[in-house]
Amino acid sequence: MDPKHIQIKDYNYSLPDERIAKFPLAQRDSSKLLVYNRGVVEERRFRDLPAILPKGALMVFNNTKVIQARLHFRKETGALIEIFILEPACPAEYQENFVQRSHCAWFCLVGNLKKWKEGPLCQTVEINGEKIELKATRGETHGTSHRIDFEWEAGPSWAEILDALGELPIPPYLNRQTEESDKETYQTVYSKIKGSVAAPTAGLHFTPQVLGELDARGIIREEVTLHVGAGTFRPVKSEEIGGHDMHTEHIAVRRETIERLLAHGGNAIAVGTTSVRTLESLYYMGVKASEGHTELHVPQWMPYEYSGEMSTTQALEALLEFMDRQQLDVLHSSTQIIIAPGYAYHIVQMMVTNFHQPQSTLLLLVSAFVQGDWRIIYDYALAHDFRFLSYGDSSLLIPEQSKI
Repeated sequence: MDPKHIQIKDYNYSLPDERIAKFPLAQRDSSKLLVYNRGVVEERRFRDLPAILPKGALMVFNNTKVIQARLHFRKETGALIEIFILEPACPAEYQENFVQRSHCAWFCLVGNLKKWKEGPLCQTVEINGEKIELKATRGETHGTSHRIDFEWEAGPSWAEILDALGELPIPPYLNRQTEESDKETYQTVYSKIKGSVAAPTAGLHFTPQVLGELDARGIIREEVTLHVGAGTFRPVKSEEIGGHDMHTEHIAVRRETIERLLAHGGNAIAVGTTSVRTLESLYYMGVKASEGHTELHVPQWMPYEYSGEMSTTQALEALLEFMDRQQLDVLHSSTQIIIAPGYAYHIVQMMVTNFHQPQSTLLLLVSAFVQGDWRIIYDYALAHDFRFLSYGDSSLLIPEQSKI
């Protein structure tokens, strides 16, 4: 079947509100872990994970850090305008944008837009005892978002402005306000690179102790960066997934990580669906590099339109050769990849992931990985009091076709 004709209603299940974890557990690694191992399901605790994984395997984490992306401005009329920053416009590179000290621009969602007729919005913030006025000016539309130019008196960086004025954007399905505790609990303990507006939630279960036990078992840890966009929460509204446009997400992968992947035969354990999307996109970036492309963005449907037979190691080698030609230590690119039933995985052999929303693209990704067994997994989780979504419990998925 052409994946474009997959009916999203076939990926629905009943998720009562009380099964959605509104807050995390006090101890991250005490959460439940559902282990799906080639069709067999059992229940463990997350802290058991290192003992279950094969010694010497390569495990890949997404080291993105959630930014305080919600900004609130009040007009003189009293109207409250919310600006939700999504993606840097100028400078377009995340880290360069965050160090700006007087102005920058982002593509943003604007709440209560009809109340913002014209003119800039202003908000005062205090940083290091000094009051700074931030001005936001609305520019052209960009899909469903708007370009917003931000200006402030020279001094603090844009990152400092966000930390002082912004609010951490917890998922909308939690149906609650952000609390001070979320600033810590909605970040992984290994988060480093600012840019996401949502956490890579499978990573929220890891503690320094669990990471230490992985190291002790000889499991190699590598990190990639995929900045999670607000589109991760966008539901599939079309009957067939062919009518759903995947959002673009930006990735960064170090040369050493690709070399490490090659040393492991192109096989890896992915922590979270964002790591899955990054790793699987590398294969298709390698295909594009081998064909002489210099722009390696992975379009949504490329995996289903590519009819070649390049091996995973050949694709990774082509990617390294491309980086040599371009003199790159870090590969920066983007992906719109949609992973759905019918997709053939190239790199990811095991996956750690939370339990996802009904009728979501992430549920399609899981179904593709476990060859349609997602209902077995989700029925078990629902029957055994597992907690769902971002702050919920997790699973370790080992499909029949796993090579490690």
